Amino acid sequence: MRQFPAFFLMDDAHVVIFGDGINAERKARLVAKTNASIRLITDTAPDWAAEYRDRLEMFSSDQAENALFGARFAIVALDGDAEAEAAVALAHAQGVPVNAVDRKHLCDFTVPSILDRGDIVAAVATGGAAPVLAKDIRAKLETLLPERIGDLASLAQRWRPAVKAAIEDETRRRHFWESTLRGAVAEAVHAGDDARAEALMAETLEQFSQSDQTPVGAVHIVGAGPGDPELLTLKAFRLIQQADIVFYDKLVSPEILDMVRRDAERVPVGKSKGEHLVPQDGIHELLIAAAREGKRVVRLKGGDPFIFGRGGEEVDALREAGIEADVVPGITSALGCAASARLPLTHRDHAQSVTFVTGHAQKGGVPDLDWPALARPHQTVVVFMGVGTAGIISEKLREAGLPGDTPVAVIENGTRENEKRAFGQIADLSSVIEARGIKGPALLIIGAVASLPREAQTLIIEKALA
Repeated sequence: MRQFPAFFLMDDAHVVIFGDGINAERKARLVAKTNASIRLITDTAPDWAAEYRDRLEMFSSDQAENALFGARFAIVALDGDAEAEAAVALAHAQGVPVNAVDRKHLCDFTVPSILDRGDIVAAVATGGAAPVLAKDIRAKLETLLPERIGDLASLAQRWRPAVKAAIEDETRRRHFWESTLRGAVAEAVHAGDDARAEALMAETLEQFSQSDQTPVGAVHIVGAGPGDPELLTLKAFRLIQQADIVFYDKLVSPEILDMVRRDAERVPVGKSKGEHLVPQDGIHELLIAAAREGKRVVRLKGGDPFIFGRGGEEVDALREAGIEADVVPGITSALGCAASARLPLTHRDHAQSVTFVTGHAQKGGVPDLDWPALARPHQTVVVFMGVGTAGIISEKLREAGLPGDTPVAVIENGTRENEKRAFGQIADLSSVIEARGIKGPALLIIGAVASLPREAQTLIIEKALA
């Protein structure tokens, strides 16, 4: 490790900046985000300095030695090489570490790419080798860290003395912080509900201090989306990274399961047609038991938990057991698969509404659907779990008045590497599925919009041949 990362405490500190150009202005703007005052070494009075008049004091070049005395560090942002080298030498004579802008060989330290979340600060440095890469990495971190994580750190700081006084045992104190900073308290802060966060802190601290039992954990019912890991929401990613145990369905892709925290327990509870690895009531019991053990629980479901995912039943069961249940939506497979196939579910010229239905019959046989309503024109019908009943669906829709030449698309494993697509007409639905060897999980998309991807592909080919 050629670079040693460290953070300067900036309370009651001052920083010296040499120069008055654009680089000096940029560094002043950065330093002004801290609590430090700025001493600017310049023989002119740049206009931008007025922005920091309450924090900035100007010194002439012949006063530089006095300005440097006791400085936390100095930044040299001068244009001329000779002037820059002289400023660096002057700072070194005072024992002040220096960063010289665009002069790596003169630097004692480099200024990293900084992510600022209040009390949480992250810095990425490449030693001046590739600043653009540092900025790219910082941007990725910004998408992963909740906007209010600094507020969570501030809350922890305020409560630290009370926690230390109430919980003498160091191990239990660590368990308390894990429970609060990764559980319901953290979620309340991230949601902007500071009053609830404070109340939960007090409640949890009382439970820890008065009992040896671990407080009941929360359960997050999380939508994993259609399969492409890049379609996972940031909140879903954060929760599966924090979970102690994850109960997951068969529709959750291996790529998303790979994102689960390595030391988290993973429990498959998936169901498919004719095969229930764990009955629904059994899933409820597993979730309740894990939460009562104080674990951070994630129930990971393909698509969105509240669209044919039985998430509502699980929420009801948990709340009846007195366990907090939060739901994190996911991109439903209808949206993901349609977008992957460049297929709009609504279109001003073709479909003014979209309807989601399930092709699975609760007791087998014919799905209990409003066939005349689904056969109306100028709409899109998306059928989940409809491969096994495709023949019946085709027959019932045509009996209800849907023309046999209505376009239909069948998309299996949408957004994944093994995605399959088939296009045809509703009258030929069964043969279309059979010809492409589609077994499921797959969606049926019925309506005029189902012809648009084929029309676009035909247009591309025609233009290429022209």
